[in-house]
Amino acid sequence: MPETATLLRHLESMWRIRLFEEEVTRLRSTGDVVGSVHLCNGQEAIYVGACAALDLARDAVFPTYRGHGWTLACGAPPHALFAELLGRATGINGGRGGSAYLTAPGHGMYGENSIVGAGAPIAAGAALAATFDGSGRVALAAFGDGALNQGAVHEAMNFAAVRSLPVIFLVENNHYSELTPISDMVRVDRLFKRASAYGVPGARVDGNDPEAMRKAVAEAVRRARAGDGPVVLEAMTQRIVGHYIGDAQHYRPAGDLDAALAAEPIGRLAAHLRELGVDQSTLDALRDRVAGEIAEASARALTDPLADPTTVLEHLYA
Repeated sequence: MPETATLLRHLESMWRIRLFEEEVTRLRSTGDVVGSVHLCNGQEAIYVGACAALDLARDAVFPTYRGHGWTLACGAPPHALFAELLGRATGINGGRGGSAYLTAPGHGMYGENSIVGAGAPIAAGAALAATFDGSGRVALAAFGDGALNQGAVHEAMNFAAVRSLPVIFLVENNHYSELTPISDMVRVDRLFKRASAYGVPGARVDGNDPEAMRKAVAEAVRRARAGDGPVVLEAMTQRIVGHYIGDAQHYRPAGDLDAALAAEPIGRLAAHLRELGVDQSTLDALRDRVAGEIAEASARALTDPLADPTTVLEHLYA
């Protein structure tokens, strides 16, 4: 059983992601953040657990456009992330990337991708490079359940299997492929079973349990570093927000959101910690401290200078 201190660190990291997303929602409503924004409320345990199992000084994470949580779990500072979403010069990408095109290579996060499933072949490329550069790098490609039907994902998995590449394919199964239930899109909705077609291991993991995620990813990392090739993990979770900000979620049946709220990872882990003897006052103090951190980061980013549009051609190849 993990130590209470470890679980408290998991809870702190999940609160940081949740409160960040709630503040982004507020900033979107005020017009300070513009454009399409995809939140990850309810899926925090996947990112926190997975990143706890990685060595982000050398490993590489390739998330989807729902990437704020991955970026924070990789260790990127909230201020730089807020500044990026706000188009500020102090943003983690100088205000150029915004919500859907974040990248933080200094923290092991090598970029969101708004082309569904496109992170999988890029991750396979990073894993292929690791077989030549002696880095011992493991690449992790994260994508949604619907992306598993993309041809590029199939090609990446097949190539990684044939070459025994050190890559983890992590499916964030939140039950909805944009607005369509995954059960309406595939005949077999136990998606990890597709791994058998490539001759690699596959497993379904409780994506609302950060420790279950950490253990599953740690084992996949061990195999990958040992040269045993890729693993497919299906992390079961649910969004407690829409696919995008403004999504009315009319496609969700009655009771679906209530069930997701009852099982979401923060409340679940807090309840477990109380069972282990942690006082509610301790949990409240932890949340309040993270809330203060997020509020300060947001307020500071709002006062930062906007990105200079005259620099738009910088960082491009001639």
